[in-house]
Amino acid sequence: MHCSDKQSQVDLNLDSILEWSAEYAIQSTAKKKLIQLSPSNRFTEIDEALQKVNEWKELRLAGDPIPALDFEELHQEIRLLGIQDAIISREGFWRILLASQTVNAFLLFIEKRSERAPKLSSILDEVHYTIELINELNEVFDKDGSIKDNASVELFQIRIKIKQLRAQINRNFEREMRKLIKDKLLGETYETFINNRRVLLVQSAYKRKVSGAIHGTTKTGNLSYIEPFQNVALNNELDHLIDDEQKEILRILKRLTRFISSYKPLIIAYNQTLISLDFIQAKARLALEMQASLPLINKTPRMNLVDAFHPLLRRTNSSLGKTTIPQHISLNEKQKMVVISGPNAGGKSLTLKTVGLLQMMLQCGFLVPVDPRSEMCYFQQILSDIGDNQSIDNELSTYSYRLKRMKYFLKVSNARTLLLLDEFGSGSDPELGGVLAEVFLEELYSRKSFAVITTHYSTIKSKAEQLKFAVNGCMLFDLEALTPLYKLAIGQPGSSFTFEVAVLNGFENELINRAKLKLDPKKIVIDALLHDIQKEKNYLERLIKEHEVAQKEAYASKEYHDEKSLKLNAKLSSQNQLAEQFNKEIQAGKKMLSFIDRFNTRAGKKNSNDNLFAEIKNYLTIEKSKKSIKETTSKKTSSTVKQKTLMAQVKKSIDFEQDKIKTGSLVQLISSKRNGTVESIKGNKVTVIFENARLKVGIDNLRFLS
Repeated sequence: MHCSDKQSQVDLNLDSILEWSAEYAIQSTAKKKLIQLSPSNRFTEIDEALQKVNEWKELRLAGDPIPALDFEELHQEIRLLGIQDAIISREGFWRILLASQTVNAFLLFIEKRSERAPKLSSILDEVHYTIELINELNEVFDKDGSIKDNASVELFQIRIKIKQLRAQINRNFEREMRKLIKDKLLGETYETFINNRRVLLVQSAYKRKVSGAIHGTTKTGNLSYIEPFQNVALNNELDHLIDDEQKEILRILKRLTRFISSYKPLIIAYNQTLISLDFIQAKARLALEMQASLPLINKTPRMNLVDAFHPLLRRTNSSLGKTTIPQHISLNEKQKMVVISGPNAGGKSLTLKTVGLLQMMLQCGFLVPVDPRSEMCYFQQILSDIGDNQSIDNELSTYSYRLKRMKYFLKVSNARTLLLLDEFGSGSDPELGGVLAEVFLEELYSRKSFAVITTHYSTIKSKAEQLKFAVNGCMLFDLEALTPLYKLAIGQPGSSFTFEVAVLNGFENELINRAKLKLDPKKIVIDALLHDIQKEKNYLERLIKEHEVAQKEAYASKEYHDEKSLKLNAKLSSQNQLAEQFNKEIQAGKKMLSFIDRFNTRAGKKNSNDNLFAEIKNYLTIEKSKKSIKETTSKKTSSTVKQKTLMAQVKKSIDFEQDKIKTGSLVQLISSKRNGTVESIKGNKVTVIFENARLKVGIDNLRFLS
């Protein structure tokens, strides 16, 4: 069942989304189905539709090679299969062949991904993989859809004769043309085709010199079309053969139609399945184009839109190179109504339309351009009252029209109704219209309906503050730059910034001040208070943003300095090791220099350096010992680590094997390598029979064999 009226769909521009999606459909039926979509309140069907589109989108994003939807609809062929002695055309059989090949490709593709795409898999339940149909059609048609020469014995023979006859006709023609060219009897253009016959263009003055059948003259009469005499009978025979060929082709197609008729249910299923796939792929391509997602679907009426974009606005802005600001808005059991106020052209209506359009899209089975963390639900009714909808035919003013709409809303609204009410209460005397709108708001609230409402009326803002499950919101405005920020803030009503917007549009201060003098002083005070609140809110938001930026920068700086510190510490450690090594080498060098200084080079004194050599030898022995001890210690440490690791692995292996030991197991006593059979196990004690002996041993002393 539909859950919105046509006017609401027009108000929210749903038709533009439907037309956009239809651009991606391949065949006319899917295009028509997309154009005719309307939001549904059959929740189970919506779930199915959304899952199918999301599965297709995810397969595309994962890079899966989805088969091409290369098909044409089979309505005409299906109709002919129900008529006795009907004959399907060559083009019709070609369409059936393409459909069978395409469905087979999808069956193989989805079969491998049925766990990832269960809903898409269900679309193919009515079709099955078959090659019999394809083989039969391939016997008759070649790759470009033409009928093969060997489609039948008779056709093969006929085409051989046609080929031979055409070759003879061309030989005769070429011979005659060369002769007439030599005699200069032809025009500037030598030949052409008349009634599929190759004829010569002979100068009319010499036509009696040429033997053959005349097929007329040119418009000027200067040239005559003459078929060479040698070819007249041959061309007549060729016409007969071509007629025989067409009759044989007709006979082949008739036989093939009879064969295909037994597959009629499958061909009907082909058509329905391919149209369904076309319909889904169009939605999926639209989702990819508008960067749409499937939000979490709540069973109870509750939504939380995170980074929600109006898709039509974003497409327009993208084409202009402009940025689109997303919205964040929530509706739930504690916040059923959001009343949005703020400046004109500040984004109130756009925010309302974004909520309404995305909800309609969702209930048409479209994915929506929101952050995947968003939450949405299904409503039984989605109704709107937006814009100036005068009815000239019924002589209704804007306000009369809006009253008529409100009467309808009060009649049908319930706890699963979403209302989108733009400029609520406008169209009449501000004071009187505001009071009546306040009563309408109370009535809709009593029906527990959900609503997004935009207004400039203070009475509506005040009423929202009084109602427990309603909340005010405002579109933010930059008071310094006098420009709207197009961001929704929940918590307090907003000023209309009437005078600020007037200044922005070029009105002089003198006019603005005169207008202010005519206002109730209380109104000026309230408006100024709202200004101050929003100014403080803007200031706080700027501080929060600056704080967030500072936090990010501080975190990045900390990471940078931590990394630098690690690198410096590593470098310092390396340098310390080098310095220590250099220091040892310097000390060793100094020692050697002292040995050199003490070395006596004067001749005649025997054994004068013996003490020095002994000291050098002793020094070298000590230093060598120190180095050996250090290397040995290092090796032992490394060996100990390896042994511990190996022992741990062995123990883990033994423990794993011991876990397998049970009554009847063949085991080996580790100490003696004797094999035995387990008789019983009590705790960690195992009774084992070794040949004629029976021993009770700990399980840790046994190795499992089998």
